[in-house]
Amino acid sequence: MENQEALKDLHQTGIFMKENDLVWGTAGNISVRTDDTHFYVSASGTYVGDMGIEDFTLCSFDGSVQGKKPSKEHIMHKGIYEERPDIGAILHASPFYSTMAACSNIELPSSYFVEAMYYLERIERLPYYHPGSKELAQAVKEKASAANVLLLENHGIIVYDTNLKEAKMALQTLEYAARMHITAISGNIPMKNLSAAQEESFLKESGYKPVRNWS
Repeated sequence: MENQEALKDLHQTGIFMKENDLVWGTAGNISVRTDDTHFYVSASGTYVGDMGIEDFTLCSFDGSVQGKKPSKEHIMHKGIYEERPDIGAILHASPFYSTMAACSNIELPSSYFVEAMYYLERIERLPYYHPGSKELAQAVKEKASAANVLLLENHGIIVYDTNLKEAKMALQTLEYAARMHITAISGNIPMKNLSAAQEESFLKESGYKPVRNWS
């Protein structure tokens, strides 16, 4: 990906996240891979929804940086990119309902609707580690191949996918499903889940999206 195109797409993604209540304040950081060994990540202390193209830092897998001081969680992004060569974009945020799920024992189902079956096919939960810590980065890296959605307990969520378009869809789907599920619990509304067989049939036979290869 060309650098200017990457910066423009990141800027637009920040606006999208703010406009859709998927990010607030400085509670989040986003990145996009530019080649096999580099990625842009939001700079430290920035408001994701209000960032300009100058508010992103180019990071290398060897640890060098160009530009402003990167988000303290850039090592977490680096670990995902190293572990998952297929990943092109990472969104880390604390949207209300998804973060509520991460701060509770609520398990989010993937069997409510089509987008959830695909984008929420694999969700993993990680115990609390301090934000920006090496321990968190290592835990995320170890789980990176098991899912494309991570719930960070008492912290927030991470979604990552092949590009920013898919990552945005995954983030929006996660928050929508979390809101639906928690609203149903609060209102004692019985939900009709699709069966495991129906989910498997959708993922393998519908032609909606290529089936993910999970290790």
